[in-house]
Formats: sequence, C-alpha cells, structure tokens
Amino acid sequence: MSLFGNGLDAAVQKAFTRPAPKIAGAQMRYLVKQLKGTKAVAQMLRVSQRTVERYVKNEIKRPRPDLAARLEREVKARWQPQVRARARQKAATTDGIVIDTRARLGYTAPIGSTDQDRIRHLTVALPPQYAGRLFDAHQAGATDQQLQGIAAEALKEVYFQDGGRRAGSLEEVRFTDIEHLEFDL
Repeated sequence: MSLFGNGLDAAVQKAFTRPAPKIAGAQMRYLVKQLKGTKAVAQMLRVSQRTVERYVKNEIKRPRPDLAARLEREVKARWQPQVRARARQKAATTDGIVIDTRARLGYTAPIGSTDQDRIRHLTVALPPQYAGRLFDAHQAGATDQQLQGIAAEALKEVYFQDGGRRAGSLEEVRFTDIEHLEFDL
C-alpha cells in the first residue's frame, strides 16, 4: 500500500468505537462471517479451507507471521464500515483533516522570489473540501503520486497562500522527500 493511503486509513481507524479482534480465532471467525463462508476466506488468505476451519474452532492458535499479517490487514480493512464511512463523511463535510508532515517543500514563483526547497515540519488543518478529495481519490484507487498532488495543492492554498491573503502569484508547490506523514481527523 502507499504512504498516503496507509496514513488516511490510520486516521479513519482512530474513529473506531471498539478494537478489532486480536486473537487469530476471533479474526478468522469475523472474516468467515463477513465473507459468508470458509472457502472465500481461504482463497483470500491463500490457505486451505481446512486451515480456516481449524482456526475457527480454535484448534490452531498461533498463525505464521506472514499469515498473521494478512489476517490482521484483512480484518482491519473490513472492521466497522459504518463508523469508517461516518468519519470520512464528517471530515469531508464539516471538520476537515489535519496533516502532519516532515518533507521537502518548495514552490515555483516569479523570478526574484525565494523559492528554494527546504525540509519543513508542518502540522496544518486542511479544509473539508481537500479531505473529501483525498478520501474520494483513495477510495477510487488513486496512486500515491495523485494523493501527494492533492496534498500539495491543499498545502499551497492553506499554508503558502493562507487562503488567498498572500503569495497570490504562486504557481506550483513541490512536496517531495517525505520523511514523516500522518493524518488526523
């Protein structure tokens, strides 16, 4: 997955009202219930149907590390879909989203201005329309580059131009060399 996609998913997961199951048997039972059968879960996790049945009955308790990672990822991807949808909707309509990043930021501006790229640590509240665009693009399967472009455009408007109060001739913001990226609702 991508840096931006993982960050957006982690931000939405903070809105969960209950923790996702942590024990392999409970995770497997949840997936069987969601996918309506052990065969579909077995195909998704690339294990045998009998292995899934043994986890459901708690005959096997500890999965291999690679299976444990796949199991946890699939459970978290399906956990509390209504809570997840409400959190995305609220961010896209009223609250917006906060981006905390440490990256190289610069901009393209007319000749004579200081447009040197430099490492900056920013924590900026982005307005709801950018939160909506980020979530919609992520849901549609946008690449990391596309999500990075939306974030750069948002930082241009909110941080560099301050909502139109300064740097009106700013053309493009460069958002590269990301060392840290985190989103919060």
